[in-house]
Amino acid sequence: MFDDKRSKELLLVAHCILNQNAKIDRCACFPGAIPELAHFLVDSGVGLIQMPCPELLCLGLDRQVEKGSKTTIESEDTRVAQKMNEEQPVSICHEIIDALTYQLDEYRKNGYKILGVIGINGSPTCGVETTWSNEREMAGAGVFIKMLADKSRKNGVSLNMRGIKAYEAPAALVAAKSLCDQVK
Repeated sequence: MFDDKRSKELLLVAHCILNQNAKIDRCACFPGAIPELAHFLVDSGVGLIQMPCPELLCLGLDRQVEKGSKTTIESEDTRVAQKMNEEQPVSICHEIIDALTYQLDEYRKNGYKILGVIGINGSPTCGVETTWSNEREMAGAGVFIKMLADKSRKNGVSLNMRGIKAYEAPAALVAAKSLCDQVK
């Protein structure tokens, strides 16, 4: 089954890797996708699953910032981190993860290899090695990535995860290559 040119290799990527328009105000580094990373991923022949942006789905594009308020990126990341840990956003994250888990299970049942996840370090939701809390970047996973990892472990699945920073293209490419090179 599925005997054609598909690679049968998949990588989950944080939404803003392919769409910087979803970032909070003043945090987009590029007009659209992260160019070097997007080009590498497309050229690698790996299928891409763009994970939904939990912050956008839970808080909206403006992240419910009070209009006209004077904010810093640090204060906004802290506010978003707090809001994403509230009951309704956590529930929405569980729904997103259930949908992703169904997709991954379908792919696995049909012989596909899930290479891993690329998240956004420093993100309150999609950080892998670092997240945001109390006005600073700190070690640990964001709320969404932590929930995804927990659900995967509960289901007996190990997901390799790497975090990147959009403005650190060389390191982002190293992280992506480390996931893609698993099957070479």
